[in-house]
Formats: sequence, C-alpha cells, structure tokens
Amino acid sequence: MNTIKTELLLITGSVQGVGYRWWMVQAAERLGVDGWVRNRRDGSVEAFVRGPAVAVDALAEWAHRGPPAARVVQVLRTPAEDDPSVTRDFAERPTV
Repeated sequence: MNTIKTELLLITGSVQGVGYRWWMVQAAERLGVDGWVRNRRDGSVEAFVRGPAVAVDALAEWAHRGPPAARVVQVLRTPAEDDPSVTRDFAERPTV
C-alpha cells in the first residue's frame, strides 16, 4: 500500500536566481508528485507537495541538493493540509 503524504517544504540558502523552481518542477513531474513551488520575499523557496509517500520523500531529498548552482542550507518539512487548488500537476507560483 502506498500512503499519500502532503508536506510543506521551506528551502533556505542560495536558492533564488539559480533555476531552483524550474528544476523542482522537473523533478516533481518525474516522481509523479502534485503541488507547487514559489519564491518567498525573504529569499527562501516554499513548496507544497502531495503524492505517494516514497515520491514525496524522494522530492524532499532532491530539495536538499537542488539544481547545480543552488547552495541549500536547510529544508524544513512540515505536514500540511491538502490544498484544494492543486490538481494533478506541479507548477511554479508567483512570489509571496
């Protein structure tokens, strides 16, 4: 049985201006994870992820590495309530 997991990721470090969001969308699509990713005005990146637990865990592990130019300091993972605006895809959202 593959349990569905929903998490909010907060990624800090040098993660803006390095293609982080684009790379995360590609990784999430490969893993079959739904959700979104966006920059935050404080310089971090935030992502809502939902999917099979093994895929969400794999995306969180990817988030620790990020794209080649990123320098990730921390990935904070918190359980999240479902976001009804998320359908069956993974997309970039505007900065908040």
